[in-house]
Amino acid sequence: MRALVPFLVSVLLAPAWLNSQGRPPAEAVAAALQRRYAGIRDFSADFVHTYRGGVLRTQTSERGRVLIKKPGLMRWTYTAPERKEFISDGRTVYSFLPADKQVLVAPLPADGQATTPALFLAGKGDMARDFTAAYAETGAPGATALRLTPRRDEPEYEYLVVGLDSATLQIRALTTRDRQGGDSTLTFSNLKENQGISDKEFAFRIPRGVDVITSDTRN
Repeated sequence: MRALVPFLVSVLLAPAWLNSQGRPPAEAVAAALQRRYAGIRDFSADFVHTYRGGVLRTQTSERGRVLIKKPGLMRWTYTAPERKEFISDGRTVYSFLPADKQVLVAPLPADGQATTPALFLAGKGDMARDFTAAYAETGAPGATALRLTPRRDEPEYEYLVVGLDSATLQIRALTTRDRQGGDSTLTFSNLKENQGISDKEFAFRIPRGVDVITSDTRN
């Protein structure tokens, strides 16, 4: 999956700020966003994943369903145009590519080593600690966008843009700008929070007849 996410402000005040004429500092919104998601145990959503640009000037669009449960449990199921799955059971990340008959296996990064933006949605890493925040442009009515630039140099991406619902601070979109100038965007819909998702949803059994490639990202 493409690289593919200050704690001084009460989240209860954030919607009032975002709807007022004077905007709060972007860092304060990032802190409120972190606080909000710290209180979310799990969520599910439909997603559309698009990629535009890059060295090859490619443009792709995929869709699927995501389940996330803290800490570190994820299941990204792509259903179109081809099926593939990315599953984390809290210890190990499995990337299953049925068309290639291949499973990639890697350890889940520690909290302070999470570089894939999607891991931030699963409670790995910290938006306020790990990024500097600035406002970004958004054409969507009722939306706020934050540009999050990593405080340490990341080989996989330059920055993230998080699209938020101004009233609720729900994340509606997550865009990653990679080092080749491409934009990878996840757009979420039908998002449901704190539904009590079972841990069983994040179990993965390697199918028979596939090649297994193991990567140790801890070194």
